[in-house]
Parts: sequence; C-alpha cells; structure tokens
Amino acid sequence: MHSTVTPFTLRPWREGKGYERQAGWRGVSAEFGEITVEAPLRQTAPELVMSELRGGLIPTASYEARGIHTDLLRLPSLNRATLRVGDAVVSMTRNRFGATSRQRGLGLRYGGDRYRLWAVNRRSWVLARDADAEDPGVTVSVRGKRRRLDVVVTGRAGAADLSLALIFAGVDRAALTRGGAVRAGLSRVTELWAEAQA
Repeated sequence: MHSTVTPFTLRPWREGKGYERQAGWRGVSAEFGEITVEAPLRQTAPELVMSELRGGLIPTASYEARGIHTDLLRLPSLNRATLRVGDAVVSMTRNRFGATSRQRGLGLRYGGDRYRLWAVNRRSWVLARDADAEDPGVTVSVRGKRRRLDVVVTGRAGAADLSLALIFAGVDRAALTRGGAVRAGLSRVTELWAEAQA
C-alpha cells in the first residue's frame, strides 16, 4: 500500500559500552511508526560488517559487506555487499566511472521495481523509484545536517521504499560522491601497482 509520507527526522542514538555497545539512527514516521537503523551490528562472524533497519510497519532491511577489507571498516561499504529487504535479496549495480552523481549512483531492483540511489554530498542522498504504467514513482530525499537526518518523500511511498532509502544511513556511501570516487579509483590503482611489484 502506498501513502503520502509526512516529513520526519532521524537522530543518532547510542546504548551500552564496550562489546555491548549499540548505535545508529532512530526516528518516528507518522505513517510507518518508529524506525531504527543499527549501524553497525555487533560483529558475529569474521570478515563481516553489517547494518540493519527495523520498524513497526516497514520491512526489516540489512546491508552487509564481506571480505578481508571489512576489518578496517566502521560501516559496511559498497564493495562486496549484499542488501536484503525482508527475505529478498535486492539486486545492486554501480557504474564506478560515471561522470555525474546520478551516473555513479546505485541501480537497485526489488519486487519488480527499479530504483536509483545517488549521493547529493557526503551527508545527503536520494532514492528514486522509477515510474511505471501503474505508479508515477516516488523520491525519498535524506538530508544530513548536524546530528540529524531529515527525510522528505515526494510522491506516494510504500514501506519498502522507506526501508531501501533509510538502510543507507548505516552504509559508507563515500564512493558515490565525486571526491570519494576519485579516492577509491586512486586506491585501486595503487593496490594493483603494489600487487604487480610483488
């Protein structure tokens, strides 16, 4: 079911200390209830970093990155990642060499719908669901300000639209920005050169 969504805000939260520490973002949508992003989840397996979104009326979403590179990460990155909404795996594609932020964005496919997620800057991002014959599409804009994320929805959104947009509060999205894409490209070139010298 799709509905108009009143703007709302997510704020940082933190509980516990040491191994029991939990942190992330939390807020309340008038239409979908309380939404919590835990980022990252407590590590339960080696070479795995994961974030999770849960809420009363939205499907649970999880985003995980696997590999030896995760030992250095605070949040899951876009590399070697898996996104799930409920029990379904969301297909993700990315053009690392795109010239614009939209071209560098993530292409997502979930439940027969196509989405595009791109970075506005380091703290803000947009998720857009493509229009089709039955629906005009929707845009979820997340604007990061000092210690808050303001969420504005244009169009009628479904619960999965919010899950897909807000799980990225717990993801390192730096590679979607122009500066992050350049740093990631230089890092890959340096790693390849180092491997060739070995």
